[in-house]
Amino acid sequence: MRDRLLDAVERLLVRDGVESVRLDAVAREAGVSKGGLLHHFPSKQDLVRGVVERLADRFEAALPEPDAPPGAFALAWLQASIPAESPTGDRSGADRVPLALLAAAGGPDVLAALRARYARWQLRLADDGLEPAVADLVRMAVDGWWTARLLGLGVPHDDAHIELRALLVELIRTRGGAG
Repeated sequence: MRDRLLDAVERLLVRDGVESVRLDAVAREAGVSKGGLLHHFPSKQDLVRGVVERLADRFEAALPEPDAPPGAFALAWLQASIPAESPTGDRSGADRVPLALLAAAGGPDVLAALRARYARWQLRLADDGLEPAVADLVRMAVDGWWTARLLGLGVPHDDAHIELRALLVELIRTRGGAG
């Protein structure tokens, strides 16, 4: 039931944005009573926290183990965030749940939980065998790219998408040796 409710939240987020996440709307989308929803998630903040944790877990599942070759973590960060090809009919990331925006909308506790995950990811990135400035540049480029897609701000498309992504992959491989 928890996954059914979290799936409903994700559908609402993608379709209608963060403001659409209301307990009655989630219950309706999931096909359950509001009482059934409240049994699993006593508040909207608990519901948002559940989605943020699930999305962060999915992201972490795509990342390599700590003993991976140099640059592997940065490369996995890129691959989990930016598709290899420019998405057809790119809707500026509208097909993805806005994790950072959702965490911010969830309040200080939810945002603090995401910040704690980011801090751990940043440590892993710093220990990835890349020069520190390169590791930071890759993370910031990927996060900025994702944010640009989400908000529709100067999103690279088609050949520009492929070329920019290739430049990041080349930077990771030449400064870290990931294959």
